[in-house]
Amino acid sequence: MKRIFITVPMCLILSLAVTAQRSMPQAMQKLLNAEYAIASLYVDSVSEDKLVEDAIKGMLESLDPHSSYTDAKETKELEEPLQGEFSGVGIQFNMNKDTLYVIQTIPGGPSERVGVLAGDRIIYVNDTTIAGVKMKNSDIQKRLRGKKGTQVTIKVKRAGVPELITFRITRDNIPLHSIDAQYMLDEQTGYLRISRFGAKTHEEMMEALKELKKQGMTQLILDLSDNGGGYLNAAIDMCNEFLQRGQLMVYTEGENSPRNEANANGWGDYKDLHMVVIVNQYSASAAEIFAGAMQDWDRAVVVGRRTFGKGLVQRPFKFDDGSMMRLTVARYYTPSGRCIQKPYSRGDKKAYEKELLDRANVGEYYSLDSIQFNDTLRYTTRLNGRTIYGGGGVMPDVYVPVDTTEYSTYYRDMSAKGIINQYAISYVDKHRKAISKQYKTLKDFDNGFVVTDAMMKDFIALGEKDSVKYDEEKYRTSETLLKDIIKGLIARDVYGDSSAYSVIINHRNRDLQAAYEVLNDRERYNRLLREGNPEYERLVKHNDKQ
Repeated sequence: MKRIFITVPMCLILSLAVTAQRSMPQAMQKLLNAEYAIASLYVDSVSEDKLVEDAIKGMLESLDPHSSYTDAKETKELEEPLQGEFSGVGIQFNMNKDTLYVIQTIPGGPSERVGVLAGDRIIYVNDTTIAGVKMKNSDIQKRLRGKKGTQVTIKVKRAGVPELITFRITRDNIPLHSIDAQYMLDEQTGYLRISRFGAKTHEEMMEALKELKKQGMTQLILDLSDNGGGYLNAAIDMCNEFLQRGQLMVYTEGENSPRNEANANGWGDYKDLHMVVIVNQYSASAAEIFAGAMQDWDRAVVVGRRTFGKGLVQRPFKFDDGSMMRLTVARYYTPSGRCIQKPYSRGDKKAYEKELLDRANVGEYYSLDSIQFNDTLRYTTRLNGRTIYGGGGVMPDVYVPVDTTEYSTYYRDMSAKGIINQYAISYVDKHRKAISKQYKTLKDFDNGFVVTDAMMKDFIALGEKDSVKYDEEKYRTSETLLKDIIKGLIARDVYGDSSAYSVIINHRNRDLQAAYEVLNDRERYNRLLREGNPEYERLVKHNDKQ
């Protein structure tokens, strides 16, 4: 059969392309023509997919600091912590130099079911050596994680057992929890620390509060320090538990997005619970929505330092290849009308990312007097009409400066080189059984265990092996801090409890101490909710004179 080939001139192809584009905006035609010309005529081979990705990134970089593009792999990694679970083997691990050390197994998870124990060292994963080769954590995770139902074989070294033990583990869904710690500070005060706002955060919070209530909780400290945010709906669901029917929780609005309000339905279980919310400079986005709503309705006293200042709403646009564009479509506003987005210059992301460092350099984390309030950004709370401020984060009702008196370059070097963590892992490896036998519960450990001078001597020696020179004066400056951190890490590893570290280390947490004092001084608590912090008014008058 004779084949007939039809040759179409390039000029005709271009003509057809132009005709198809006539209904498009001129800017879009220009972009398409540029991409077509590069793909068709450029001197070297190019990837059209890469060209398009670079074009999208370039457009977004000229906008605000939070509009972004992620490829399929990055998108999956970004969404995983917020979805509340992933598929894997169910262990929490740490690297002691170049050896993977199992801190704990997830209760009921795949590893626990086959007999993996805390303290085991994983030497092989599917016949690939991971010990002694300085493999990155991300590369190890790739080998351990996988689709639900698939299998992975690991070989572990266990103390007291001469040969390696082989386990065949069937991967399963592993929960990622938003609650870092929950426990009672005293007979009536519950403490709850939330690390992110994910798909299951509201559900987890309700379970935690229910358990704390069973233990006698009548007042709550909710810790959102270092919480970078997450899903807007998670913040709304949480706000709903503490606000009265009809009270505005948050609203969003943008040039092309009409005002959209979220109001409490009145069905919340904790509308009358006395509460303090802790925030700091790393509390952002959804964490600021929650703290702002509680402050605006005079519902809770906010303690800590000014929050990050992210008041932009991103809408995700997913592409067929799994990549995603997160485009800022609106600003969110607290019930008083505050937009807490801090200032930024379009296209200048470096300056925006440097803003937290700028705050530190002017002393904002260390002294209240270094903070300037702009009187034009004055707002009033919805219930009691007390003064609050917008324009760059949520300013707490009670300011708590960062305590740097125990920090030293010696502490910095021991921390940066991982010596603190290495020592705790090594100590637990040698003394796990003895600690568990002597201290049956975490409370027993907290009350009885002491980090001795002999332990610190070994700790110092470990640092010197890694080129951290011992400095007596600087060590003494940080000695108590170092001992508390080591005790907390040992507790975490022995008791396999994410709360364990917080239980130990929170004894020295100044934000928590301030929150506890306010919550238990009901006269001061009520006065702050009625009148606000009088120190802030002094700063506004002072700064207006400058």
